[in-house]
Parts: sequence; structure tokens; C-alpha cells
Amino acid sequence: MILGDPAVAVQQAQNERRVAIDEVFRHAAARRPGALALIDAPNRETFADGAPLRLSYAEADRIVWAIAGRLRRMGLPTDAVVGIQLPNIAEHILTILGVLRAGLIAAPLPLLWRRAEAAAALARAGAKALITCRRAGGFQHAQLATKVAADVFSIRYVCGFGPNLPDGVVSFDDLFSAPTLDPVPTLDRDRQGNGAAHVAVVSFDIGEDGPVPVARNHLELLAGGLGVLLESRLEPDAKILSTIAPASFGGISLTLLPWLLAGGTLVLHHPFDGAILAKQRHDERCGTLILPAPVAFRLAESGLFAREGPTKVIAAWRAPERLASSAAWREPDAVLIDAPIFGEAGLLAARREAGGEAAAIPLGPIHAPRDGAKSAVTLVETALSETGTLALRGPMAPHHPYPPGVERSDQPHFAIGRGGLVDTGYGCRVDALTKTLAITGAPSGIVCVGGYRFPLCGLLEAIGRIDSGATLAALPDPLVGQRLTGNAGDCDAMKAALEAAGANPIVAAAFSDRGEQAFRDAGGAG
Repeated sequence: MILGDPAVAVQQAQNERRVAIDEVFRHAAARRPGALALIDAPNRETFADGAPLRLSYAEADRIVWAIAGRLRRMGLPTDAVVGIQLPNIAEHILTILGVLRAGLIAAPLPLLWRRAEAAAALARAGAKALITCRRAGGFQHAQLATKVAADVFSIRYVCGFGPNLPDGVVSFDDLFSAPTLDPVPTLDRDRQGNGAAHVAVVSFDIGEDGPVPVARNHLELLAGGLGVLLESRLEPDAKILSTIAPASFGGISLTLLPWLLAGGTLVLHHPFDGAILAKQRHDERCGTLILPAPVAFRLAESGLFAREGPTKVIAAWRAPERLASSAAWREPDAVLIDAPIFGEAGLLAARREAGGEAAAIPLGPIHAPRDGAKSAVTLVETALSETGTLALRGPMAPHHPYPPGVERSDQPHFAIGRGGLVDTGYGCRVDALTKTLAITGAPSGIVCVGGYRFPLCGLLEAIGRIDSGATLAALPDPLVGQRLTGNAGDCDAMKAALEAAGANPIVAAAFSDRGEQAFRDAGGAG
């Protein structure tokens, strides 16, 4: 599926040598077939089925082929949308790559989304299949997937990893051990020739009316990952330890794509266990860590970076309005690269200044890397919108609404403004003298708990339907940005009613004493 003018998109892909994400992976697999590609956390069995995986590039490539073949033989048409909801395990990476190799569109979902959010998102994206696992922690995700499929008319198949899957769920576990691979049905000639111009991933932003699909082709996704790669100066074959799942544009740009572009080893951590993280870093000799920004600062205070030698820390800021006022980075053994994420609109990446302060955000084109190198490329451009908010455009920004034609309907959609500008909703202030921007506030009406975003009006309406006297408020939180706290005549009954209605567990837990812990126990967002 090519959005916009196909001739323009194809010409862009040809100018960029038509590089698709699967081609990057295949190149890495051909270059280092025996090298380790993916490594699960050693405590995997505490939160997911199956022993921890350690896969070489050749082994990973074989499984990607197997997933692609299974999906094609199911009869899914080219460019069909496939929902993916998995924890931060090897299968998550392999499934995204398998979906892309099959000529389909990956639609990753945050792990804590439950029936209401998942069904709304996949219905708006027109998903034809959903891939998940039996469980994540104590929650039965495969059972959830069957309920979501019942709600979404377009979903034809539910697939899963793990034992004892519910009836009707197609198991993918056999793909890891099948002695031979069946031939994969070929894609049509046009899709093969112009693959990079086609939509690769649909992620989901949050608006006043809930999840909104945001589509990007391969080139737009690779621009996001390239910006992180260049600014962090990742070495070829780097060993990367990531706590950020590829369940959003930010997660894909911070985790999956830098790993692919570096051709290194990706060590996965399902957050958060500090002792396990330290063990993984030591045992696998990881020189690059990808962490939520508040966690990075706490680990620096604990002395973790000093104990293990030079490190690069890529810090994801899910509340970018806090970046400018953040503490100076004083860790001499670790280079900090800030990555403020503006929902699904885009992200920026910048090394800390010499004194440890956060770098200012330039107004206008931003080059990667920012050190003025002659080889620097422009991957994003900032601007001030008419309403005083940050707007982005450029190679990494989405360029067209999705699905095609939605802008001519009354359905909620991700708006693309004049000149390709995308309004992030984040308030900002311009310094005319230095020509820089400062982020001053989060989008109005949106609550952000870690990587999970909620429309506040929608939450208030939902609890009001259950108990008209109930209250819900968003309070600042130093670790996850904001936390929800609620009160009702019977908090236990409110919590149970929200869970029965398919609400996110973060919302339900606001009516208990575990609201903040619910997010941390479940591993945060991608």
C-alpha cells in the first residue's frame, strides 16, 4: 500500500535505493550468520512462556521466513494489517520482521492495552489478524485476543506463541522447530519492486476519541532509527541492551532499527528488574543501554555505570516537557543521549552538552549527528504551530492520514497540516536570539503514565457511567511522568467494573493503592 501519489513515493524510494527494513535484516544475516542476533532476559519464564532464547542471525532469519510463510499461506492479502501484542521478548522482534517479509503491515499494540483500546485501534486500522502470546505475567493475553477478534469484524485469524492456547488460536510455536521450510508465496511484482515506498507499520497515537492509526513506510521508519544511530554513534556490531519494546514508533526507532542498522546483538529486558538488568549488562558485555530517562538517572545514582566501564545510555523521554529542567548528567563513565518522544509524531535525539546539561532543540532543520559533521543528514524539522505547539516534518514524520481517504470522513484520524507539518500538541516557547525551542507542556487533555497515553475526558466519562460521584485525577510522578489516582463510593467495585469493561489496568488500579505499581509490574510501554 502506497499512500499519497504513488509516482512521488516510488521516485523517493528509488532515490533512496529502495531499502526496505527486511533488506537491512537480510544484509546483516548474510554478513554475520553465526553471530548472536537476539538474546532474551534470563528471567523470561517469570513473565512469559518458554525458556530464554539465544538466536544467531541465521536462526533468526530462518524463523522470520517461517513466520512469513505461515502468514502468506493463511491467505492474507498483500498489505493486510496484522496486530501484534507481545512482551519484550525475541518473538516480538521476529514477528514484526516476519510480517514485513510477508508483505504485510505490522500494527504493534502496547502490552497493557486491554479489550476496549485494542479493539478500537485494530478496528480503525482494519486489521486482518492478531498475533500474541498465551500470557504476559499473570494476564492471559491469548484469551484477550479472542475477545478482541470477536469485537473486530475484519480480524480473520488469531495466532499465538506458548502452550495451551485457547481454541481457535493458531499456534506459532512449531515454527521454531520445523525441520524444513515450505516455500513462501511470492509477492506481486509491483510490491517487490517498490517495497520501501509501501506502508510498513501502523502505530497508534491517542486523541480525544481514543486510538488513532498512524502509518509510516519503510523510509520514514528508517529515518527515525537512523537519527538515533547517528547521534549515539553506535558502532557496527554493537551489543545493545534495551528495556523499550518495539510497540510504538518510539520503541521501533530506539530498539529495533538501531540494532538492525548496526548489525549487532540485541539483548532484551522486560522491565523492570534492576538486578537482572545489571546481570545482563555484565554477562553480555553490552556497551549501549536503552532505558526510560528517569530510570537512567536512578541507575547512575546507584553506581551501575561506574562498575562496568564506558557506556552509551539512550534515554527515552516519554514526558519531553521535563527534559529541559532535568538534572545535569554527571556520570563520567557513560555518555547520555536524550531521546524525547512526541507521541507518534516523531522523536529527537541529542547528546548531552559538555557540562551535562540537556541540549537545546533547534528551530528548523535538525541534523544527525548534531556535531556539524559534513556527513550529517536532516531527518526532521521543527516549527512553531499557529497555536504555540511543537510541529514536526521531514523524512521521519508521517506524511499521509491512514486509512486512505479517512480525512474525507467524520472518523478520528491523524492530521497532516499544511506543508507536511504534524502538530505534536506539546506546548513550546521559541528563543528568537538562539533560534531554539523549549518544550513547556504536554498535550492538553492527555494523561501520560510512562508510555501509556489516555484522553482524560474519556476516562472521566467511563468512570462517570459506573459511579457518577467518582473522581479521577492525574498527579505528577518522578518516574513515570504522571500517575492516576481515583476515588469512588466503593473503590473495589469501581476497579472490578473497569476491568470487566476492558479498561487499561493502569486506569483500574487508580482505584486501589497500586496505581503506579501496576504500570511497573507490567513492564511499562514500548
